[in-house]
Amino acid sequence: MKKIKNAIKAQFPSISENEALSRMIIMGFISRTNVTAEDMADIKTMVSEAVTNCIVHAYKDSPGKITMEAKLFEDMELVIRIKDTGCGIEDMKKAMEPFYTTDALGERCGMGLCIMKSFSDKFSIKSTRGKGTTVTMRKLLAK
Repeated sequence: MKKIKNAIKAQFPSISENEALSRMIIMGFISRTNVTAEDMADIKTMVSEAVTNCIVHAYKDSPGKITMEAKLFEDMELVIRIKDTGCGIEDMKKAMEPFYTTDALGERCGMGLCIMKSFSDKFSIKSTRGKGTTVTMRKLLAK
């Protein structure tokens, strides 16, 4: 079993200003590592997309709760988990397709899950209709 070097857990309402907060939290968490500028940009984008999805899709009409957990292991693997307890994803296969969105107003491009997956070394998503969604993203940082 891998040994955890550091871990955090933050919980905040699903309101738009907390998308920036989530990026600041994760940047503060990894700031003492040898993270490259490229990895830092990827990680900020991954977290931003995951939190934005919670804000826009999980709790459509009223704010809910977002939980962000991060663990940094001794081998420098960063694991980020973003969880909501919102509406869940009805059709996971369709949701993973580029440009698919449930945004009826057409303000979203439908690339969030694809972006998270492409910037992660490993990506998984679990969702239960009516109970919420958990996104887990893994990134191996430079030692």
